[in-house]
Amino acid sequence: MAGIAVTALMIPHGMAYAELAGVPAVTGLYTTITSVLAYALFGPSRVLLLGPDSSLAPLIAAAIAIAASDGEPATAIAIAGMLALMTGGFCVLAGLSRLGSIAELLSRPVQLGYLNGLAIVMVLSQASKLAGFSVSGDTPIEQTRDVVTGVADGLVIVSALLIGLAALISILVLTRISPSIPAVLIVVAGAIITVRVLGLADDGVAIVGRLPSGFPSPVWPSVELAMVPSLMLASLGLAWVTLSDTTALSRGFAARTGERVDPNREIIALGVSNVAAGAFSGFPVSASTSRTTIAYSSGGNTQLVGVVSAVLVLALLVAGGGLVEYLPSTALAAIVIAAAIKLFDAHQVRWLYSVRRSEFALCSAATVGVVLLGVLNGLAIAIGLSLANFIRRVWRPYDAVLGRVDQRKGYHDLSRHPEGREVPGLVLFRFDAPLFFANSDHFERRVRAVIDDSPDRVRRLVIAAEAITDIDTSAVAMLEALIDDLHRIHVELAFAELKGPVKDRLIQYGLYDEIGSTHFHPTIGAAVKSYVRAHEVDWTNWDD
Repeated sequence: MAGIAVTALMIPHGMAYAELAGVPAVTGLYTTITSVLAYALFGPSRVLLLGPDSSLAPLIAAAIAIAASDGEPATAIAIAGMLALMTGGFCVLAGLSRLGSIAELLSRPVQLGYLNGLAIVMVLSQASKLAGFSVSGDTPIEQTRDVVTGVADGLVIVSALLIGLAALISILVLTRISPSIPAVLIVVAGAIITVRVLGLADDGVAIVGRLPSGFPSPVWPSVELAMVPSLMLASLGLAWVTLSDTTALSRGFAARTGERVDPNREIIALGVSNVAAGAFSGFPVSASTSRTTIAYSSGGNTQLVGVVSAVLVLALLVAGGGLVEYLPSTALAAIVIAAAIKLFDAHQVRWLYSVRRSEFALCSAATVGVVLLGVLNGLAIAIGLSLANFIRRVWRPYDAVLGRVDQRKGYHDLSRHPEGREVPGLVLFRFDAPLFFANSDHFERRVRAVIDDSPDRVRRLVIAAEAITDIDTSAVAMLEALIDDLHRIHVELAFAELKGPVKDRLIQYGLYDEIGSTHFHPTIGAAVKSYVRAHEVDWTNWDD
C-alpha cells in the first residue's frame, strides 16, 4: 500500500520534473525506475527514496541549454544522461574518499538563498507553460521578458490557463487540508478527464501524448567532446546539491527510525543510482523528501516500497502509456510551481532578518545571484559566498581580554563584564580561531593594541589558546617577530590551554624552546598563579 501511495506521486512528479529539466516527460519515468531500484540494492537507509528532484531540474536545464545548440530532444537526453553519469561518478569518488560531509561546506543561509532562488526560477520557467504557450529564453530574465511579450501579443490559451490555475490552486488547497490526500494524483486525473471530455487538445491545449511503450536498453550517452568541460563543471554543482539534499534527508529520517547510516555509504549509493539513471536515458537524481515522507507515513519500513513503486511505473510504460496521453502540459507546470512554492522558505528568511542581518544578506545575495545570473552561475556564487563567509569569520575572529569577576569562577571577557578585574601587569588575551596566514597580521595588531590599552605596564602576555586549533608557518614567522619585539619592551609571552597537537607543531617549528617550557600552562588559572609567584604581585581572588 505504501508503494501504491508513492507511485501516485512518482509518476506525475517524474514527468513534470523531466520537462522542467528540458527533456521529454517519459525520461522522468525511466529515471524514477532505475534510481529507485539501484538505491534499493545499494542504499543503506531502509526508507529513503530517490528520484527526479525539483532542486536539480533547473540546473540540468541550464546545463543542457549551454551545451546543446540544435534543440533536438535526442541531444538533450544524451546530455542529461552524461550529466547523470558524471554526477554519479563524482558522488562515488567522494564516498570512497570518505568525504561524506563535504556538502556541509555550503552554509545554511547560503543554501536557503540558493533554494529560494531556484524556486523563483522554477516559477518563471513554467509561467508560459501554465498559460499555454512556450518561450525561447534560457535565463530567468529572458524567460520573464518572453512571458510578458507573449501575454501582450495574445499568445495565452485561455482554456490551458484555466486548467493550470485550477490545478495549481487544487494542489495547494488539498495539501493544506491534509498532506495525506493524494492531491497531485487527483489533479492529474481531473486534468486528463477535462481535456479528454471537452476535446481541448483540438483547441490548442498542449498534451503529453501517448508514452513510448517499453523500457530503454542501457546506452552510453553520445555527446560532443567539446561539451565535456562544461558538463563536468555542471556535474560538480549537481553533485554538491544532491549530496546536500540526500545527506540531510538521510540524517533526518535516520533520527526518526533509529538507524545509523554511514554518510559515505549513502553517497556511494547515491552515485550508483545516478549512474544507473544515466545509463538508461535518465538524468541526475537526488533524495525525495515528499516521496520518502509518504512512504514512511504510509507504513513503509523497507526498500520494498521503492521496488513496488518501480514495478508499477514500469507497468505503466509497458501497458498503460495511453492513460496519460491527454495529460495537459499546463497541469505539469502547475505541479512544478506548487513544488516551487513549497521550496521557497519565506519564514526562514524573515527569521534570519530578525536575528542576524549579515547572514540575511548572504541569503539574499545567493537568491539574487541565481535569479539574475542563472542557476549554474548562481550555484557558483552560493558556494563562493559560503566559503568567503567562513574565511571572513576566521580572518577576523572574535577576541577578548579576560579578567576575574567576583562571585564567578574562571576568567571572563571584560568587554561583557566591565566590572571584572585584571591582574596588575598581566594581560590575558583570548583569540577564537586557528592562527594562519590570513589572520596572523591581524593577531599581531590586536596583541599590540591590548598591550597599549592596558592600564598598567604589561610584564607578561598570556594567550588563552583553547580555540587555537592550528598554527601554520606564516603564523610562526609572525610569532617569532612578535617575541623579539616583546623582549625589547620587556614583556614575556606565555600560552595557556594550548592543545597537545598544536604544541607538537611548535616543537617541530623550534618555537617551543624559544618561548620556554615554563611558559606553557594547562589552565588560565595556572598561568595567573605562575605570574603572581614570579613577579610577587599583590593579587587575591575572591574565592582564595
